[in-house]
Amino acid sequence: MAMHVVIPARYASSRLPGKPLALINGVPMIVHVAALASNTMADDVVVAVDDQRVLDVVADAGYQGVMTRADHPSGSDRVMQVADEMGWGDEDLVINIQGDEPMLPPQIVDDLFKAMVARADIEMATLSEPITNRRDFLDPNVVKVLVGDGLRAINFSRAPTPYPRESIDDEELFDAFMQSDVARRHIGIYGFRVAGLRTFVNLGESRLERIEKLEQLRWIEAGRDLLVLDVSQSVPGGVDTPEDLARVQKEFVSR
Repeated sequence: MAMHVVIPARYASSRLPGKPLALINGVPMIVHVAALASNTMADDVVVAVDDQRVLDVVADAGYQGVMTRADHPSGSDRVMQVADEMGWGDEDLVINIQGDEPMLPPQIVDDLFKAMVARADIEMATLSEPITNRRDFLDPNVVKVLVGDGLRAINFSRAPTPYPRESIDDEELFDAFMQSDVARRHIGIYGFRVAGLRTFVNLGESRLERIEKLEQLRWIEAGRDLLVLDVSQSVPGGVDTPEDLARVQKEFVSR
């Protein structure tokens, strides 16, 4: 059983065009992500690109890139194309790291690998951390996850969930969540066994996924187990907008 990291890097971002090549401390963002992935226990790291400019930058930095189709509906489909082209075995592990997470702690990737090695019954796993402020709790761009027995995901939503019936306003709603210790932010890093990834892709878009625009919901709707681990280190937010990019650039300079 081998362990792989694939980094999907789509050039055409609606909110930040050319995002993989955005410079952070003088280095393209995708190179930062490939570097941190190379510091994990993965046997190999592959950047899945859809643009020759990104492929050239990745290769010039000494990392492996694979050109994938531009019409993939999701990063998981892009990862599946890489797994097929590389001939990875069904029991191999592959972790999908988003190409816009240049400050991701490598340790949490290793934690995900170790958990999946220890749990041979799990085909898909992901990560979460506590939500500690009201702004994130109410922000639809911060995805919430509910975790049940055995660290299995119950639901993902952009809305505050579950919703306390007795709440009156946003402040009281957040207080109710803090008291129940269920307010958790989903961190969009996925671990799969290759066979599980193939099943995931073949399921296609589900009803709830179509509404929330959260691909992991298809796995829940299909009645499959999705392991949710607590992170061992806090995870800074990724880069989706020019404002995010400015924040990350500032944090890199201050290191």
